[in-house]
Amino acid sequence: MKNRFLLFFCLFLFRLHDTPAQIKEPGIAIVGAFRDEVELLISKIEDKQVYNIRGISFFTGKLGGKSVVLVKSGVGKVNAAMTMTLLLEKFNPQQVIFSGVAGGLNPGLAPADIVIAEKTALYDFGKLSNDTFTYWSTSHPETRVENPLFFPADSVLLKYAKIAATKVALKGIETNLKPKIIGGIVVTGDMFVASSAKKHILVKDLKADATEMEGAAIAQVCYEMKIACLIIRSLSDSADENAHLDFNKFKAIAAENSANLIIETLRLL
Repeated sequence: MKNRFLLFFCLFLFRLHDTPAQIKEPGIAIVGAFRDEVELLISKIEDKQVYNIRGISFFTGKLGGKSVVLVKSGVGKVNAAMTMTLLLEKFNPQQVIFSGVAGGLNPGLAPADIVIAEKTALYDFGKLSNDTFTYWSTSHPETRVENPLFFPADSVLLKYAKIAATKVALKGIETNLKPKIIGGIVVTGDMFVASSAKKHILVKDLKADATEMEGAAIAQVCYEMKIACLIIRSLSDSADENAHLDFNKFKAIAAENSANLIIETLRLL
């Protein structure tokens, strides 16, 4: 009987650690899709605590002098939206920053460069006919009020990220070019783009600078919930036929550059 009581007591304590109810500051949410995008950020968190909610690990503590909650969302729009919704419900952050890698669409950019998303859009939501694709805006599930096609970045987060861009040190690839940071357009879809033809379409139709698989889904959830949001992406490849090779070669550098810009932005906020 005594052993059973101790078991229940230990389980009770474990469940307490499973809930973020004791967190006093909502903090700033930092999100990345996969391990490479979050491991440096996790390693830099001070006073770290981990909360497991429905099988997803949320890390809290101090990063860049700010209270943060950090989570790995998983790859793709559904994973991103699901994890983002859970994060907002359980931790109630008022600002969200996504850190990760992307395929470059802008011909003036190279791997290790960064695009701070001034706006984001879904490129695979719409109507497909035999020879055309019509881009649709999403809408609120209850009111049916239409969302913008492009979700704008929060002006305050965007301002400080651009200031941080003038201060942060970036790693470059093996070229004579210094990595650069621009403000631009990031587009999102549930596919890894490794096609010059698709790349041309995204540039022509949406004037996009980079493409990835989570950003606009995160931005849509934040837009609906009235939460400040910013997407930051460092390029791992050029979204062409060599994208798979370049991604594996440059993803670590790209993820590190994005993470360091996030940390510098947090210091300035």
